[in-house]
This record gives sequence, C-alpha cells and structure tokens, in this order.
Amino acid sequence: MEIPTFDDALAARERIAPHIHRTPVLTSTMLNELTGAQLFFKCENFQKAGAFKVRGASNAVFGLSDEMAKNGVATHSSGNHALSLSYAAGRRGIPCHVVMPRTAPQAKKDAVIGYGGTITECDPSTSSREEVFARVHTRTGADFVHPYNDARVIAGQATCSMELLEQTDGLDAVVAPIGGGGMISGTCLSLSSLAPEVKIYAAEPAQADDAARSLAAGHIIADDAPDTVADGLKVPLKDLTWHFVSRFVAAIPTASEAQIVEAMKLIWKRMKIVMEPSSAVPLAVILNNRALFAGKRVGVIITGGNVDLDRLPWMQG
Repeated sequence: MEIPTFDDALAARERIAPHIHRTPVLTSTMLNELTGAQLFFKCENFQKAGAFKVRGASNAVFGLSDEMAKNGVATHSSGNHALSLSYAAGRRGIPCHVVMPRTAPQAKKDAVIGYGGTITECDPSTSSREEVFARVHTRTGADFVHPYNDARVIAGQATCSMELLEQTDGLDAVVAPIGGGGMISGTCLSLSSLAPEVKIYAAEPAQADDAARSLAAGHIIADDAPDTVADGLKVPLKDLTWHFVSRFVAAIPTASEAQIVEAMKLIWKRMKIVMEPSSAVPLAVILNNRALFAGKRVGVIITGGNVDLDRLPWMQG
C-alpha cells in the first residue's frame, strides 16, 4: 500500500493547476444563525467537471508517463469520478473507459460521454461493479485510476483543503461527506501537516453509515449496496482511505434522508447554488449536531453540483 505524503500533495497542486479552478469560499449569515456556527462553504460544485474529483483524476492522468498513458485510463464510478477522469483524459488526449451502475444519474452519464469517455454499465452493487470492471480492465490494458483508493487521487484531493485554509482566517473544524473516503483522506493529508489542531469530521447518510460503523468497530465494515439519496456516498472504505480515516477523523456523525434533502433545499434557497444530495450531508450533520459545532469556525466542503435537474429528490413520489 503506497501512502501519499504531504510532498505528493504539494507536487499534485503544481501538476493540476492548469487544469482546475481555485474554487470560491462562500458564507451565509442565515445559515450561521441557524447552526450557531460560522460556516465557510468551499464550493467544489463550481469546479471543472462540476466536482472535487477532477483534482485527483487530473493528478493521476497528468502524472502518467507517455508509455503508461498510451492505453488510456479506466475506472469504475457512480458518477463524479467517472466524468472527472473523462475530462482529464480528454485534456491529455487519451482514452477513458468507465464502468458505471445502470442506476447512475443520467446527467453524470451524459457528462462522461460529453468528455469523450466510454461507458460500460453494471448492476448497482460493489460486487457487480468490480466484476465488470475486471473484464474492461483486462480488455483495454488501461491504467486503473481507482475513484479513491489511489495515492495519486488522494494527493490531488488534498489540494482542496489546502486552498480552504488559505481562503479562511483560521478554522476549528472541517466537515466533508464520506463515501469511499477520498476527499476525507485528502483533507486528513493536508490538515495533519498544515493545521493539525483543526478537527476533521466525516459526514455520512444514516442509511449508508458503513464508515461510521467502521470507525466505531476499529476495522472496515463494507455494505454491498446501501440505499440513499446521496448517490455519491454508496461505496465502502478501502485500505488506503481507512489508513487516514482511522488515524485522523474525530467522528462520523450521520443524517437521515429527510435531513439531507432539507439541507439541500436550504442551500439551494439561501445560497442560490446548485449542489447534489451528497454535498448536503455535511450541513445536515451540522444541523443534526448543533452542540458539536456551536460557536466554531467550520469549513464545509460542497463536493459537487452534478445533479439531475429532472429528478430532484423533493420531486420523488
């Protein structure tokens, strides 16, 4: 297991700078009053390809030698990593092969195709995803860029919290969503070096709480096919992300489906920004645990904005 270092994160920042945005940090007086905390929203929904995952994907793609890059790259992903890797591969002019669950949002499938990626569909379970991917990987000979259990990807994701620290005048805590743990691992990588006093909280849907149960148990507990509106958070931790989560994450509070949808609506209404359900989980968790965050300066990472506008969660039923 190759564990990325802070030097890897610094190298990633330089490597990906031409291919990503330095995203803004926004605030909301109303949300501060509602939570009793000072919230600083790092808006990766404004990122290239609409999600933070373009950071890790770009670091992996542009770190390949010409020889390694000739067969392109391949991955499995429910959406944002798929379209981010397709974006980065397109910028480099190499093929990108993606395995996606057939239930993935159409908006994310359309984006993969728009960036030039090739999709192979699988059933919506971790086991099906990995089985179908093994066939695609063997057939193409492409370089496997795992959505999160990859040192290059984690080093790229670490650049987000580096920027957040520079854009805020001191933080007490940072909250980010957790699925497989790529963003949280990157946050742990940068904050443990730059600001070890800042507490790191991972926010998780109660209906997909395998990371919370893993942290409590002291070992990885993986659910095969959890059901949550936060489609980007259905995947389990792996050894590399567990390394960071188990060492640096203070706690993994959860929120219900109704709380996630309500937080998403709040951000849409009050901040006038489009973000996806996975990105609403941190605010839902903060609202659900006011005492934990009251009076504190809290960085909140809005991880992406690739939402299917024809199937918004409050339209269901």
